[in-house]
This record gives sequence, structure tokens and C-alpha cells, in this order.
Amino acid sequence: MIALVMRSAAATRVASLSTGVRGSARSPAIRTALAISLSALIAVFATVAVEIIARDGLADVGEFLTSPARPGITTVAMLSVLMLSLDAALGRRFISALIVLPVVIVPAIVSNQKQHYLSDPLYPSDVLFGRQIMELLPVMVRDRPWTAVAMLVGITLSVAAIAALWHFAWRHFPRLSKTTRLRHLCIGLPVVAAFGTLMDYSKYSYIRDRLQVVPMMWDQKENYRSNGFILAFIFNIPMADVAAPAGFGAQALDAIPGRNYGYLSGPREKPDVIMLMSESFWDPTRLRNISMSPDPMPNIRAAQSGYVFSPEFGGMTANVEFEALTGFSNAFLPYGSIPYQQYIRGNLPSLATFFRGEGYAARSLHPFSGWFWNRNEVYKDFGFEQFRSEETLPPMEKRGIFASDESLMKEIINEADGLDRPFFFFGVTLQGHGPYEPNRYAHNSIDIEGNLNDADRATLATYTQGIKEADDSLKMLMDWAKKRDRETIIVLWGDHLPPLGNVYMATGYMPDQVATRKASVSVMKQEHETPLVIWSNKKGSKKDVGTISPSLLPYHLLKFAGFEHPYYTGFLGRVQKKYSVIDRYQLIARDNTPSPDWVLKPKNLDPLVRDYRYLQHDIMFGKAETLDRFFPQHAWLYAQGT
Repeated sequence: MIALVMRSAAATRVASLSTGVRGSARSPAIRTALAISLSALIAVFATVAVEIIARDGLADVGEFLTSPARPGITTVAMLSVLMLSLDAALGRRFISALIVLPVVIVPAIVSNQKQHYLSDPLYPSDVLFGRQIMELLPVMVRDRPWTAVAMLVGITLSVAAIAALWHFAWRHFPRLSKTTRLRHLCIGLPVVAAFGTLMDYSKYSYIRDRLQVVPMMWDQKENYRSNGFILAFIFNIPMADVAAPAGFGAQALDAIPGRNYGYLSGPREKPDVIMLMSESFWDPTRLRNISMSPDPMPNIRAAQSGYVFSPEFGGMTANVEFEALTGFSNAFLPYGSIPYQQYIRGNLPSLATFFRGEGYAARSLHPFSGWFWNRNEVYKDFGFEQFRSEETLPPMEKRGIFASDESLMKEIINEADGLDRPFFFFGVTLQGHGPYEPNRYAHNSIDIEGNLNDADRATLATYTQGIKEADDSLKMLMDWAKKRDRETIIVLWGDHLPPLGNVYMATGYMPDQVATRKASVSVMKQEHETPLVIWSNKKGSKKDVGTISPSLLPYHLLKFAGFEHPYYTGFLGRVQKKYSVIDRYQLIARDNTPSPDWVLKPKNLDPLVRDYRYLQHDIMFGKAETLDRFFPQHAWLYAQGT
């Protein structure tokens, strides 16, 4: 696109016109006006192109450019001033277009592709896991080979075109005099700096207020729709700076009640615990207008305790994992942030340190690369004694390119049989990962009846066969546990709904390929619930858990195991008595009463939720003043240097 624009006769006429004006029009004002006009035209083109790409069409682009809130005009003005300043710095008119156009258009293309697989646009924090994207490229190429070929050809041609155009521009575009360059920089740089004040959404900006630009960090889809891709992306850059909540301080932490939080106690016979987060595990029989035979998950259905309300959809596994292992909530963190990548930089209380304080062995297993989601470092900070990843696990049987659930269960059994003392294992499966290419399995044993086209039927067949094998693998693990003398507790849940693409729309389950972020309680549960099993070889399944956030899993696990703890059963016990779901868009009470947009009403915030946020901020970002009181095992292990 850039090459076509810049190579066009129009671009040549621009250069010739500028040269002619330089020779015939002696007035600097005329030359400056012409340069500003042409830069503004390029900025308009860049803004429109970015929005069409990022929105995957023309929807709302016109409104964006003409809105009374002026986000489109602000974007055009910002790009115009930036290009004029870059031209002055480099000494050539319009050469900045060769920098600015790729810089804004390429991220828009990436954002467009991301939204085909996940429900969110591109965030600045996504650059932190670019390596993960590269690792998954073979799967994406297999799923959409011609798109991959087109992208590769496009990238190659674009890079070659930009290099050639840069050479051409440097030789033929009009030069700027030293006086003109200095004048443009003196005017442009302060304006660029003024636009820079727009970035920090958490602080008042006079310019942002005058331009009526409103960062909507609580609703990122609306943020990107209303403010446009470029401004919304800029607003998200400071998200790594987590400000202390209003009223936070030593006095507020001391005021968090410590009564009825339970003393450190546990069962006389300590049970072994296996916690399994199953990749994209969901009940496909919930889809409408289709039928499946036989039931792909009979064992999990029989043992099911309730549901986990995933804060994510189709990806971002690490955010669900963060909640389940710490008892903390993503609802108190900036939208789009990834704690594993951004915030965990030292020892943090977790179920691993709790169980180690109880004399357990604490190990984690995941049959993929250890750097993925920064797990190598995070698991150390969580207190796991050992993390076995693809690099240290034995070769495993594959389903497609992913390790099978059955092979991971066999490795867990092998690890467990080699231990004499109680153990806490945390495993993350991989087999259920999308995209769900046809013929991943030699034979799909689940018959699917319904009006689906061939592509959607193939996607659903592959996914459903994976669910059946995950169910069979859990049964194998439970059958092993039933033969053990020591009580063995198994917890399994799905991290999020799978990215099934058009299947959701074809069956009428959802109006779009991705889940909504804000809707009624019934719709949110439909689009975010995954099955939950809490089971013991001595006590059977824990029933009637309901639908809970991953952050409440530690409470239900430790209560079921017979432990009491100041935070995990004490404080979280108080939370779960009142709320079943803590989501950044709405709190859902035990009776399903919602509290939507609670983050926008800090003055009316429930003191219990406020204290929850205070505790989390203190441990993650503050001075950990509450560590001894609420996480005594972690404090003891830290003091011992272990």
C-alpha cells in the first residue's frame, strides 16, 4: 500500500510541485502552508487506513473522523505535527511518511489479526510476548496457509519498496534549509510534547480535556472504537504503572479486620493435591442447534462441582493461572495487562508457598517451552521447588503439534509415585490449544449432527475429539488415585472458552466469534463459564460450588482439603460468602445480583472489595506490610531463604 502510494504519479507531482514552489514562490509562508497541507493529507490517509484495517471495515470510520469529541481530528493533527517535526529533523520534506506510515499501519494489521483469534485489540504489552506469537506461527500457518503466504509476500515487497523509496526520497525530495528546519523544530517539538500529555490516562490533561478526548480504560473495545486505534494504543502505554487505590496506606491496611480469619490448622492426614488447568476446556454440548453422540465428557460431567468464570476468552491463559495460584484478581489491575509479564518480579505468596509451608513438595508441569508466559521466572517467584517444561520433560506423544493430555497425566502419575511426602502439583495441559485444524486426530469418535458447513464442522469435530480425550485422561488419573491409600484431591477446570471462530455464530450460541466483555449476568456466564471439578478419592466430588472466579479456587480447594489459612480461607472466605464473581466489569453476588461498572464508583465501593484491593496492592506493589498477618507460611519461607 505504501509503495503504491509513494510510487504513484501523485507522489512525483508532490515532489515536483514542492520544487517548483521553492523556485517560484519566494514567501516562506506559502511554502510552509503547502508543506503543512500535504503532511495533513498524508496524516488523513494514515488515520483512515489504520481505522479501516483495525476495525476490519468502514464501520464507524466516518463518525470517528467527524465526531464532536474530535478524536479523529486530534489523531490527524498529532500525526501532521509529528511528520513535520521529523521532516525538519531529517532535513527532507515528506520523508517522514516513510517512517510514520509503516509504524502506524503495521500494528493495525497485527491488531486486526489478533482479533480474529482473541477478543481484544493489540495492546502495548503484547510486544512482551512476541516470542509466543512466533512460536505459534506454525499452527496459524497450517490453519490459514494462503493468508500466511499473502502476508509473507506482502511483508517482503513492503520492506523492499520502503528501502527503494527511502533511497529515492533521500535523493529527490526537497531539502529544507537550516533556518526552516530550526523554525519547524521550535514550533513542532513543543506541540509534540504537549500531545505527549495525552498519554497518561490516570492524570489530568488540559489538552485532552479541551479536545474532549476521553480514555475509556475500563472498556477497551469502546476505547479503541471511540478514540481510534492510535490514541487508544497510546493511552495503554502507561498501563504498567499501577497507581495505588484511593485511601491506600498503612492505616488502611491495619484497619482490615483480622478476626474470624482462621488460625493456621490442617488435617491430621495431609492429602496430596493435583491442580490441573485444562487448555480451552469447555462443554461443547452447550452449543445450540446441534447434537453430539456420545457425550464427549461423561466423566467430568459426573464429577462436576460447578463452573469457573474465566476473565478471558480464547487466550491469555496466564491471567487465569495468576488468579488461581495467588487468590488475587485481575479486576484490580489495568485492563490488558499481563501480571506474569509485567508485575511479578520477586517472591509472591501463592498456593505453592502455602503447601511448602505445610511440608509439601511443590512442583509445576507444563509440556511447552518454559519461557512461554515467563513461567520459568514466575514459578520461581511463586515458590515452586521445580518446574518441568518441554525442555526437561521426557518426549511426549503429540496431538498435532501439541503434547497429549494422556502423556501429561502419565508423567504426573510417575512423579507422584516417586514421592513419599505429601505433594502439591500444578499442571497446565496443552492438547486443547487452538486453532483446531482438520485431521488433527486420526479418527473423530464423536458424531455431530446439525446444520454446519464443512469448515465449521471440521473445526468443531477436532475440538470435540480433544474434549473426549481430555475427559478420558482425567478418568485415568482418577482411577489411579482411587487405588492410593493417601487422600488425593484433584482440581480441574478450563482456562477459557476455545477460539472456535464462526462455529459460535453458525450455531447461534454467540452473535460474534468472540465473547462480549460486558453484558447481563446470564450472557456473561454463557460466554465465560468453563467446567470445574473438585474431587477426592476418599470424599468424592465437592458439589454445588456454583460459578466462581479463578481467584476463589484457593478457598474451595483448601476448605475441601481441611485447611484453615488467614488469607486463602479467612479473607477469601469472607469474599466468597458475598460474591461469586469478581470481574472488572461487574461484581456478581452469590444470588446473581450484579454490580456493573463498580470500578467507576470508588466512593460507593463495598469495603470488603476495597480491602481485597488494598491487600493485593500491598503484596504486589507496596511494602508487603500485611505479609506476616495474612501469609505466614510465605513470610516464614522467605525468612528462611528457601
